[in-house]
Amino acid sequence: MSNFLAIDTSSRYLTVAAVKDGKTALRHLPDCAMRHSVMLMSEIDKAMNEVGLAPADCDFFAAVTGPGSFTGIRIGVSAAKGFALGADKPLVSITSFELIAYNVTDNIFYTVIDAAHGHYYVCGYGDGEIILQPCYMSGEEIGKLGAPLYGFEDLPLENYTRVDVTKSLCPAAFAAKPSREMYALYVRKSQAEEARK
Repeated sequence: MSNFLAIDTSSRYLTVAAVKDGKTALRHLPDCAMRHSVMLMSEIDKAMNEVGLAPADCDFFAAVTGPGSFTGIRIGVSAAKGFALGADKPLVSITSFELIAYNVTDNIFYTVIDAAHGHYYVCGYGDGEIILQPCYMSGEEIGKLGAPLYGFEDLPLENYTRVDVTKSLCPAAFAAKPSREMYALYVRKSQAEEARK
């Protein structure tokens, strides 16, 4: 049984899970857009105190690495890296796609994340393997995929099911492999980078 802290700041919500000796504290703020940096540390503190978890007790620190909010991803990854460095413990990276896919049981499906302006980040799965590498697609292109779509937000897409983000973070963290490295997953360049062209 692992003890760990897991963080998801990749979207408008904020989720923190602290696990110690089989006890779990889950903190979820459904609408935290533009406030991740203000709210994250207090939510971490509340979750860790609830189960009596100290950084030194953790076997690893996990974070959702994207895609999603560019700023939100950086906040979560930086926090996990800071804890891991201070406690000399490994990191666990979980992509937003893996988080969505964790509790889906269809043989073939696509995970979808809102990328704004009628576009989406998409990754396809078939029999537990990735069949469509992470990409950036329009709503029209997604409509031609022909398999169920899943995500964490309300999205205006046919054949789409919203899944509960709070049921995925802990099991996905348990299932992932620890590492000493963690990198953000950016499927496309940020708006600032695009504007520099």
